[in-house]
Amino acid sequence: MVEGPAEAPDGMTRRSLLGAPLFLAAPLQPEVKIVEVRGGFEDFLYRAPYVFGGKSVDRVTLLNVNVVVQGKDGRTAKGFGSMPLGNVWAYPSKTLTYDETLGAMKTLAGKIEKIAGSHAEYGHPVDLGVALEPLYLRAADGMPKLAVLVTASPFDAAVHDAYGKLLKRSTYQTYGQDTMRHDLAAYLGKDFRGEYLDRYIQTQPTPRIHIYHSVGGADPIELADVKTPLRDGLPNTLAEWIRYNGLTHLKIKLNGSDLAWDVDRVVRIERAAQSAKSSPTYCLDFNENCPNVDYLLDFLSQIRAKVPAAFDRVQYVEQPTKRDLKADRANVMHAAAKLRPVVIDESLTDLESLLLAREMGYTGVAIKACKGQTQAVLMAAAAKKFGMFLCVQDLTCPGASFVHSAGLAAHVPGITTIEANSRQYVPKANQPWANKMPDLFVIRDGTIETGVLRGPGLSAV
Repeated sequence: MVEGPAEAPDGMTRRSLLGAPLFLAAPLQPEVKIVEVRGGFEDFLYRAPYVFGGKSVDRVTLLNVNVVVQGKDGRTAKGFGSMPLGNVWAYPSKTLTYDETLGAMKTLAGKIEKIAGSHAEYGHPVDLGVALEPLYLRAADGMPKLAVLVTASPFDAAVHDAYGKLLKRSTYQTYGQDTMRHDLAAYLGKDFRGEYLDRYIQTQPTPRIHIYHSVGGADPIELADVKTPLRDGLPNTLAEWIRYNGLTHLKIKLNGSDLAWDVDRVVRIERAAQSAKSSPTYCLDFNENCPNVDYLLDFLSQIRAKVPAAFDRVQYVEQPTKRDLKADRANVMHAAAKLRPVVIDESLTDLESLLLAREMGYTGVAIKACKGQTQAVLMAAAAKKFGMFLCVQDLTCPGASFVHSAGLAAHVPGITTIEANSRQYVPKANQPWANKMPDLFVIRDGTIETGVLRGPGLSAV
């Protein structure tokens, strides 16, 4: 908790991610306020359906946001953010249709545009992000918090982007004491007193990182799995993809409700990889569908027995059980985490959920740009402080949203991989970007060149 008065110098009460009042020291320069916000939507159909967690997705709606920020000296800068609305993942519902959950997120986007556009406070983008989040949540009318974070994320990204452009530097070079009003204790608690984000976030990008290729639940592994070949110049089977991109990392989407199918899926994928003369690193993703931790332990035991070489190459297991950790306290991960890092994804919506996950035996966190740049860098700092395993994943992010996600991965120390599946499922949305930034969108030897992400702001526009 942060000690000190709850009243800010300008008379505004502000609170940390823990709900504690913030003590705001004398402001440093420069600070900005949001003076213009404009959002719009862009729709794309998938090349082939993406099946995960028992759900199938065949389209994407991008929320694109432009903002203008103004410094106290009157200077202005434009910023841009983009993110898939990802309603199937962020807003699961047994009663609402796809169009209804997507419509709710679109409606919220309009409300966020008005809230952000009328926010009169000056601050660093992190301060603005923390101040605006509770306003967005109140406007969401009971919508899941994850859906609110996803909807708000391109607005937050656009502000961070504009701030970097105002200073004529990378956004990742704006997280030090020279620009931030107060230290990390204001957001993450007293253990972070005297520390700033640049202690945990790199100012220069890692030159190259590996990509995780997603193997969806319906993706063809072998030629026998191909019912209707896609004749668009891209691979159809996993072995073809491995050779096409020189893949070194595979993210396997699993069922979580059919143990025999899940085990066989990994065995078949390992066989296909060996046929392509590859021994890839694996991520195993259940998308919270395992009924309990015993299912996961049984699964890992069988994988270790049937394909021990594949088990040895598993880097981490992602979100095996339900996202609501408070309602699922019995499913602790201590035993599973002794075998491989167990990572929260859907569960991570704030610092409280990260702390609860640690208590329940989770040893890693998935950082995602779709939850907002502000939260991403703060949660990365907290996870680094606590010695947790970190990974960066996307939300089938094409175009500018992938640039944003890749930039995040390239600036979190220790990150060596990033999920990059828009090239598989919605390549049309990437086409203009592949010409503009080929080092980032053309995969060579299973890697992308993230060293190019040195431009002002978030480097996309």
